[in-house]
Amino acid sequence: MEFGAAISAALGLMMSLDPGFLGIVSLAVRVTLSAVLLAAVIGLPLGAMIALARFPGRTFVIILINALMGLPPVVAGLGLFLLLSRTGPLGPLGWLFTPAAMIAAQTVLVLPIVVALTRQVVEDLWLEYREHLTSMGLTGFRAIPTLLWDGRFSLATALLAGFGRASAEVGAVLIVGGNIAGYTRTMTTAIALETSKGDLPLALGLGMVLLVLTLAINAVAYGASRIGARFAG
Repeated sequence: MEFGAAISAALGLMMSLDPGFLGIVSLAVRVTLSAVLLAAVIGLPLGAMIALARFPGRTFVIILINALMGLPPVVAGLGLFLLLSRTGPLGPLGWLFTPAAMIAAQTVLVLPIVVALTRQVVEDLWLEYREHLTSMGLTGFRAIPTLLWDGRFSLATALLAGFGRASAEVGAVLIVGGNIAGYTRTMTTAIALETSKGDLPLALGLGMVLLVLTLAINAVAYGASRIGARFAG
């Protein structure tokens, strides 16, 4: 199929609101949003605690978290596959080749980003406002809610960065999800499959939607950073 014809067919597929097409997009968005939400619930307080706590091995923990920000997705997927397989310790959960496993895989990839960026933001805010917060009786972990609120715009940017990482992920969700049509097939895994099959209209249509989502995420992240800078000024 010629490039122009493939683009035209992809646009027609998007405009027709094909149920199969929408199902893939919907699943991908639900999985990614769920993973980012879980990463936020775990990562925001954890990153803040690491920022304020002083304990032996703290430097090593920070280095490890920063290193995990670049964790290869296929390695994360392989590790989760072994954990969730029938002979693995989490096998009784029955999550393998389900959306739950895909959410877990994306959470593993997003969590280090959220923890690392939260730690940096909270640590910087604590150094800046320590005397003021201490005078108000907000010392130690009691200062975490205030610091998280003050750094909300920077932290929103961190969460959006995590969303971008998760939404573009292929390897891990392919390994633990299995790319099952109508059940665990996301935009990225469908693009890889349909391209190999030669179904360019579907692959291009999904690629366009993914590109629009990526642009929207970056626009929101930029807007959040600008608003944060304005309030800080």
